[in-house]
Amino acid sequence: MLYFAAFLVSFLVVLFLIPPLRKLAFRIDFVDKPKENIERKIHREPIPLTAGLAIFIAFVLAYLMFVHNEWKQTAGILSGSFLILAIGLVDDWYKTHGKEFPALPKMLVQLTAAGIVYSTGTVFYGFNNPFTGTDFILPDVLQFILTVTWIFGVTTVINFTDGMDGLAGGLSAISAVTLFIVALAKHQNESAMLAIILVGSAIAYLRYNKFPAKVFMGDAGATLFGFLLGVIALDGAFKQATVLSLLIPILALGVPIFDNLFVVFRRMKNGQPIYQADATQAHYRLLRSGLSPKQVVMFLYLINTCFGLASIILLLLKV
Repeated sequence: MLYFAAFLVSFLVVLFLIPPLRKLAFRIDFVDKPKENIERKIHREPIPLTAGLAIFIAFVLAYLMFVHNEWKQTAGILSGSFLILAIGLVDDWYKTHGKEFPALPKMLVQLTAAGIVYSTGTVFYGFNNPFTGTDFILPDVLQFILTVTWIFGVTTVINFTDGMDGLAGGLSAISAVTLFIVALAKHQNESAMLAIILVGSAIAYLRYNKFPAKVFMGDAGATLFGFLLGVIALDGAFKQATVLSLLIPILALGVPIFDNLFVVFRRMKNGQPIYQADATQAHYRLLRSGLSPKQVVMFLYLINTCFGLASIILLLLKV
């Protein structure tokens, strides 16, 4: 019942906050204007970019009501989330005025947010050796590098995936459901609560973001989803993991991770900046193949669900 209540709170807060925030976006001209880059914009009308703020408020309220972590961990997750939201909103504001916010300060803020989470105890410590039953604890430097890299990486790949109506929100919901099931199976109640809060927020957002979208979450919302999914995986799926079960959280985020690894390697090969937006993600390639936007989104939902099921099967095998 507590999980359902947490889901309901986050769902209802997002559902009821988006309409007034949408009206505010039009008043202050905080809208995505498609004419700036026709190649990557499928919509043809200005779309408000305020859903990220609604998702953040819903997450904070539900977290404070239902999650009972130590105060240090709570402060780390909430302050890190706020930094991610804030720099995302700045980036979105620049884009609404036809400008590009520099990638370096954005990256530094995201790395700082990941570092804050690390400093408060949400850490990738190592893994369990299934043959000896002993834990292999990584050196502190490696713990820091892998923790920050994971959180920053997931933050980035979810943001890169946010290119079609309903796509990033739906993939985030599917991944969060997978991480929720994994956390329940491992009796990690706080991680399960974080995941179900994210599920509620994502599904409510999809109510307004399904094709044709009435609102976007912008970089602020997409990076927030990515940041929180990364934290949930560290706090849950990565804990007490064996060498093979380290794949569980990676598979849970399968489509965003594998698609964007391909995109990053391609950009590096072509000498392009990693953060330079283009139309090489899977959803753009599928769209060019002749599928409709709805078909593309449903196909990628299906693939991510299959990845999620594979991660759950891997969990049940206890390898």
